[in-house]
Order: sequence, then C-alpha cells, then structure tokens
Amino acid sequence: MTISLSDIAERAGVSVKTVSGALHGGSARMSEETRQRIKEIAEELGYVTNLAARSMRQGWMPLIGVIADELITSPFATEIIRGLDGAARASDMAVFAMTLSGSRDVASVVEEVRRFRPRAIAYAAMYHKTVTLPEEFAGTVGVMINCREASDRVTSLVPDEVGAAHEITSYLIDAGRRNIAFINLPGLLAGDLREIGFRQAMTEAGLDGAGARVLPAVRRATYSDRAPSLVHSHVTELMSGPHRPDAILCGNDRVAMEVYAALRRVGAEIPDDVAVASFDNQVDIASRLDPPLTTMALPHRAMGRMAANILLAKEAVPAEVRKLPFQLVERLSV
Repeated sequence: MTISLSDIAERAGVSVKTVSGALHGGSARMSEETRQRIKEIAEELGYVTNLAARSMRQGWMPLIGVIADELITSPFATEIIRGLDGAARASDMAVFAMTLSGSRDVASVVEEVRRFRPRAIAYAAMYHKTVTLPEEFAGTVGVMINCREASDRVTSLVPDEVGAAHEITSYLIDAGRRNIAFINLPGLLAGDLREIGFRQAMTEAGLDGAGARVLPAVRRATYSDRAPSLVHSHVTELMSGPHRPDAILCGNDRVAMEVYAALRRVGAEIPDDVAVASFDNQVDIASRLDPPLTTMALPHRAMGRMAANILLAKEAVPAEVRKLPFQLVERLSV
C-alpha cells in the first residue's frame, strides 16, 4: 500500500499543505512540535517521498550533479565528495557524478547531467587548474571546485597555493633552516603558485628568494606520477655539493617519499641533517613515512562543503574566486 500525504494529513489532523511543508521544506508555517509529530507519523506509516512527483512540481530533483574532471581517479576525490555530500544531505539532497575524461567533451557531459534534472550542478577537477566552459554552459554550472573558470564567470573554489607555500617555508625558516631547496611539480598551476609563495617567504627572511634552488621533480615538462623521476639525482647532487641543504620542500607527498629514500642512500638523517616538508597530506603516505611527514593538507573537504552551501543558497552569489587555506599538519620530519 502506498502512503500519501493525504494519509499523513488525516492521521495528524492537519492540511496536506502542512504535511508537505514539514516533510519537503515547503512554505507552510508550523511549530517545531507539529513538524516533528508529522515526521514521526510519516515514519510510522512508512511514507516514502515520490521523487518523480516532487520533480514535476518543483522542476528539479533533489540532486546535486557533479561533472568530475578525472576527479574519481584522484586520491582526494573522497574528501571533496564527502564534504559536498555531507552538506547536501543536511538539505535532503543527494550527490551524483558524471566523469569527464578521454574523448568526452564538457558539453556532452553537461547535457548528460542535466537529463537527471538536478537542483544544481558543480564542476570538480582532479587538480588545481583553469577550465574553459562553453559560453552556453557558464550559467548552468553553479560552482567550480578545485579549479577556476577561465573567464571568472562562475564562482570558483581553489586552494590558496601561494599562501600554503609561504606558510610551510616560513615554518621551516622558523625551525632554524636557512638553506632550503624546493623540488617542485613542473608544468602545473599549483607548482607555479607554490614557487611564488616559496620565494616570497625566502625573500622576506633575507635568504635570497630570487636565487633559491627550485628543481623539477620529473624529466618531462609537466609533472605526472608516471614521468621519469629526477628526485634521486637532484638529492645526490645537492648533498654532494658545497652548499648542502638543511631542508628540502617537496611538491607533493609522493615526491617526499622519494626524497626520504634518496637521503637515506647518501646517509643523511631526517630531520637531524635535513628537514623534509611537503604538500597534500596524502595520509597513507605522510603518516607511514619514518619519521612521519610534516605537510600542508589540501582543503578539499572544506571546498566540498562550501560548494554545497553555494549551490543550495536561496540567493545567487556573484561570481568570484575564493581561495581556501591549507592546514599545516606537523609531524616529525622538521
């Protein structure tokens, strides 16, 4: 037997409009006691929201669609989706994702997402980058997560890469490290911005920021996990030269893992001889290294929560770029 709003209204002695307001967030005014009583009756009777009928009335389903730009392959996808889903569930919404990768273009994926009539659509990227949305879809996507829309027509939530690099470099300097080398991620926007923050902090400390050593982690022009690594050769050369570093900042935790191994090969102790710090806080790596790695945690979960709040806000927000801070995770490598 299918339970309707009328069944609940009859049991509660209220109107159907009041029941709808209590269960679906309508405009009907009522006391919290009445709202709770209606919800208890609905649960007792086994009422299940008819999403198709609700969609016909509202023009949308209680869903947030995510265009996932290779996001699902990222180790940080869980954090973005968890933040987004947690905030969405608080508003009785669910989250689903469609992957953008390979030969699929943005337009086809947007149209596929729109077929489900979601309440709102987000675009989330695997890594911090700039994305050009087709003109006709700039008003369809409500927020960009971990990426920036090229023309700034959509509110974008991005990590504050410059601020994070400045903070971790200053942390190394405050710990007494003066000769800091940076093995960075070439060809990535995050790497370019982190280099700016690194050099700013070095300059402010009077440590020749312009001349500070910044080296590419891989041989290719653009960093990837599969590119031939230069980390071992860099560390060997750094530690055999006349100006041995007392700290190495790494572009991410995977690079840091390689730096640990390379330092051990040349007989250097962490952190006594060389401090090591990094970005990302990929916990499976950072917490298991010996000693555990000090690193800057990306604000992925915070970006997911903020994205849901923006998408579900009653008033549209003006398009802007919001930079979210990293969190310093202090362990034992500094």
